[in-house]
Amino acid sequence: MAEQKKIARRSFFAGLGLVAAAGVAVKLAPQAITSSVVTPAEPEGTGYRLTEHVKKYYRTTTL
Repeated sequence: MAEQKKIARRSFFAGLGLVAAAGVAVKLAPQAITSSVVTPAEPEGTGYRLTEHVKKYYRTTTL
């Protein structure tokens, strides 16, 4: 019975370490992704314009 408790305790601490590592990864991931996003400049002329309603549409199509 003592051996089974050791295994359960080890698996608990291993799971706790896995959850902590996942939490750190989630905390750091959005910073790396958002820093590489570049906003395009507004084009000059009478053609396609990136207006607010177009930006809203693009936001609704992303996951």
